Amino acid sequence: MNILSIQSHVAYGHVGNASATFPMQRLGVEVLPIHTVQFSNHTGYGAWRGQVFDPSIIADLVEGIAERGALERCDAVLSGYMGAEATGQAILDAVSRVREVNPAAVYACDPVIGDVGRGIFVRPGIPEFMRERAVPAADIVTPNHFELEFLTGQKATTSVMLGAALDALHAMGPTAVLVTSVRLDETPDDALDLVVSDRGRRYRLRTPRLDCNLNGAGDAIAALFLVHMLRTGDAAEAMRQAGSAIYGLLRRTVESGSRELLLVAAQDEFVAPTHLFAIESF
Repeated sequence: MNILSIQSHVAYGHVGNASATFPMQRLGVEVLPIHTVQFSNHTGYGAWRGQVFDPSIIADLVEGIAERGALERCDAVLSGYMGAEATGQAILDAVSRVREVNPAAVYACDPVIGDVGRGIFVRPGIPEFMRERAVPAADIVTPNHFELEFLTGQKATTSVMLGAALDALHAMGPTAVLVTSVRLDETPDDALDLVVSDRGRRYRLRTPRLDCNLNGAGDAIAALFLVHMLRTGDAAEAMRQAGSAIYGLLRRTVESGSRELLLVAAQDEFVAPTHLFAIESF
């Protein structure tokens, strides 16, 4: 399996491609990473060095990959943090290039926009681009709860409201939707939910809520969900495997007191999660 992953990268820590690439490789996937930005560390530290790359670099790298004959073998394109609105167009151009030579290729978009408590944290123009261009072009999208509400313009505080928001997001184009960090009025205080919706079927996976606010977990779960979807074609099982793995990763990280995900130390969680959580119809 070959996946072209176009998103941010950091030298220190694990977010963007630095969070998504290794878990996919650990599962035996050949990853072609293209970085939209390269920072010293994630922006949550308040200070960082590096730069947002010119979108032309993305197009140039895709052309170089095409010259090696690798686009024909590309099973999917995964995108995450874009850095700038123009970067988004370069990503969609890359998706088009891949689909031209492999119509069966899947586009999975992690629509990084913001989060509960932080609001929108990306540059102006990116949220609108995600809603109007990227999400409609995607087969799979993996928004968090906040991003689902932004993309659809609908509040989702109950299961009924969440279902309506999922219907609205499907109507925009994507076939499969994985919503992370779901907290509804009926969600227990000590729990956190994942919800997946695919071809009229919806399932929930509930895990214990961990006391943490770690960057990069969303990038990793989007990558794992994509791999398991491609392998099984079963959205519920893909959520179960990805969600259970990320819970194991987060638990190990919290127990260590690390501010960065223990991506390497906890790598066995990607292959064989310590605990596989149950899924239920939603």
